[in-house]
Amino acid sequence: MGFGHETAFDMSEPLVAPGVEEKRYYASLTRNMVLIIMVVSFTPLILITGLIGYFFETYYRAKVLQNLYEMVEKHRQHINSFLNERLLNISFIADSYSYDQLSNQKFLSDKLATLQAVYPGVYVDWGVLQSNGAQIAYAGKFKLLNVNYGAADWFREARKKDHYVSDVFLGVRREPHFLICLRKRQGDREWLVRATVNFAAFNSVVEEIHIGETGSAFIVNNNGTLQSRPGIKPIDNLLGLLQMTSWGGGKGAGKTEIAGFRAPQVQMIPTGNGVTGVVRNRDRNFLFILMPLKSGDWTLVYQQERDDAFSQINRARTIALVIFFPGCLAIVLVTLFVSRKMVQRIEKAEREKELMNRQVIEAGKLASIGELAAGVAHEINNPVAVMVEEAGWMEDLLGDEKLGDCPNAEEFRRCLGQIKIQGRRCKEITHKLLSFARKTDPVPRLIRINDILGEIVDICKQRSKINNVPILTELTRDLPLISASPSEMQQVFINLINNAIDASGEGGTITIRSRLEEGSVVIDIEDTGQGIPGDILERVFDPFFTTKPVGKGTGLGLSICYGIVKKLGGSITVDSMVGAGTTFHVHIPLAGRAL
Repeated sequence: MGFGHETAFDMSEPLVAPGVEEKRYYASLTRNMVLIIMVVSFTPLILITGLIGYFFETYYRAKVLQNLYEMVEKHRQHINSFLNERLLNISFIADSYSYDQLSNQKFLSDKLATLQAVYPGVYVDWGVLQSNGAQIAYAGKFKLLNVNYGAADWFREARKKDHYVSDVFLGVRREPHFLICLRKRQGDREWLVRATVNFAAFNSVVEEIHIGETGSAFIVNNNGTLQSRPGIKPIDNLLGLLQMTSWGGGKGAGKTEIAGFRAPQVQMIPTGNGVTGVVRNRDRNFLFILMPLKSGDWTLVYQQERDDAFSQINRARTIALVIFFPGCLAIVLVTLFVSRKMVQRIEKAEREKELMNRQVIEAGKLASIGELAAGVAHEINNPVAVMVEEAGWMEDLLGDEKLGDCPNAEEFRRCLGQIKIQGRRCKEITHKLLSFARKTDPVPRLIRINDILGEIVDICKQRSKINNVPILTELTRDLPLISASPSEMQQVFINLINNAIDASGEGGTITIRSRLEEGSVVIDIEDTGQGIPGDILERVFDPFFTTKPVGKGTGLGLSICYGIVKKLGGSITVDSMVGAGTTFHVHIPLAGRAL
């Protein structure tokens, strides 16, 4: 029966437009909810993220440094093993053969060939030198026989020790190499056996460490001179770092400012056989590890940009931030959305509560008006009855009088007849109104539904004429009796018919049908109104649910009808199509039966 039915709240017409104070209150409520939700959400998130991030980063950095240190330590051992192995090779040959054998050119060449076959690419040449530095025997590709090395620095150092490993130098051959020397004595005779190690072979051992884009190892002596080819550019003022170690001459150990470095720029931590630290150089932070080689004469240096060394944790931090900030943004957006929705629901609930209170008051007013109407109808009924009786008495008196040729006699009789007819009509109307409004207990009794429908149609006929909505009836005769309260049945059908009149509008039609169906009497009330939308159709029987303007509907009519019919064991359903009309179906069980 369209939107004229008492169905859903018409929130498009709010009871009271929200004032400035209400807007401020709900805005403040929204802000407080947003603040509370964000604090509750962000506080544990930030704390947990910070703590986990701190401990993870601390652990990861420690593990990276530990792994790098262990790797450099293994590399140092590998380099020392390489040098010791070369020294053992020379010692074995020098101890196994006499001076005369080793000073023989052919014998020395045979031994060199044997070593080069066993260790390919390692040994360049061999030589035997007298105590004055003259090389009396030589095996190799250069012409160095009878060359005197008495003035060479390496020769003077070699004569002081039983075995000696020189720094890398160019020498007369003009290419980088270093020597391993062994001092031998036999009686008063002293000589040196020396071997030249291939720099490329030695450098390949050192260059085995290469991590990331900037991680590389190389060797320097205590003067800061490179002893291997570095894979990257060494740290500036590397000598300053060497002087801060315990083996780098020992002179600079413990100083806070050496070779252009200040204490805030360098962090050094003694660890095991070496030191680790971070130095600021060329506007970048470099991680370094220093370890002694060759009894402290050389230093194995590993350096890497700190960002490169910790690239994985930097990447993890970036990924965490990429997840964290969108997550925070999502929390903010959800918080704003949820808070606004909740405040809107609170505001709607408050408005509905106020509307419900108004409608309860309207319902009370209607009840009071109903009582007043019943009283007025009762008071009117008595004088109308007197008027009808008096009119009858006057008619009897006129019949007894001999009016003769009185020209108005017939007009008197006609007027008295009209008074009696209209009086009886008024009495009938007030009787029906009293019957409907009378406060009697809803005690069920056996009734004929068609009789109730006939009375209700008579009551509603005048309103339907005013609205130009004819009421048609298609009532099945001789329907079985039902057990119900007549006043409650009147209330149900008056509500449904009045709603149908409102929904149909001027020019519409209402059809009332009654029939027997599967042990129940079914009453259909059909209108030709605009129909009810599907989203509202499900709520038409909810209490205080109406689409009528404020003051024209309480939202209780259909809810009361539903309750009455359900109490009888029946049911009430509705079919509607927008633009075509609506039909309510009232199913009432026959006397002695229930659905």
